[in-house]
Amino acid sequence: MSVSRLAHFSTCEISDALIKLGISSGGFIPGISLFSSGKICAPAYTVQMVLASNTSAPRLSDHFVDTAPPGSVIVIDVPQQAQNAVWGGLMSAGAIARAAVGVVISGRCRDLAEHRALGFPVFARAHSTLGQQPFTRPSAINVPLIITPPSVTSDYTFPSVTVEPGDIIVADEDGVVCVPQAMEAQVADKAELAKSIDALCMVDIQAGKGIQATFAKYRGKK
Repeated sequence: MSVSRLAHFSTCEISDALIKLGISSGGFIPGISLFSSGKICAPAYTVQMVLASNTSAPRLSDHFVDTAPPGSVIVIDVPQQAQNAVWGGLMSAGAIARAAVGVVISGRCRDLAEHRALGFPVFARAHSTLGQQPFTRPSAINVPLIITPPSVTSDYTFPSVTVEPGDIIVADEDGVVCVPQAMEAQVADKAELAKSIDALCMVDIQAGKGIQATFAKYRGKK
C-alpha cells in the first residue's frame, strides 16, 4: 500500500521527506536523467556490471532482463570509466514483455529513438553509440548496489546511495530517488504532510504574499 502512496509524490517531495527523516542524501542518485518518457515507482531489481577485463567476477547463466520480476524497475550499476551503453532497444522490448516498468542506469544507454517509440522509461547518466560488448558484462543480480556520484573536482563529496533489492525507486523528470523498504510508510506520511503545507503556501504566494512571510506562517521558517 505504501508503494502506491509514494506514486502520488514527486521525487522532490520524496527527497525532502527523506532529508527530514535523517537520510543525508535525500535518497537522490545524482547525474541520472530521463531519456525517453514516463515516471517510475516500483521495487528495485538490481544488476551489477563489471568491466569485461575483470575475469574474477562471477558470470550470470541467464540474461538479466529475462529474470526481471513483473512490476520491477531494473537498476544497473556500471563502472564509472565505461563509455559504452549497457542498455538498448532490444532490452527495452524484452523488459516490456516481462512487465518490468522501467530501467535506471548508473551508466549509459543507446537506441534512444527505440525507447521513445516503445514508451519505456529509461533513466541513465548519458548515452553512447557503443554496445555492451566487448567493454562490460553483467556479473550479479539482486545484490546491494553502492552507487557513487561521478567524480568532481571539489572538497565536497556527495554521499553514495545504497540500493537494496526491493527498495522503492521513484524516478521522474526531476531525477531518481531510492526509498529504503523499511521507510516507505514514514516517507509517504512526511511527503503527504509537506505537500499539503506547500499547497497552502502556493495559494498565498500566488495571491501576492511574500515568500518569507508565507514560509514563516506555514513552515515555521523566517
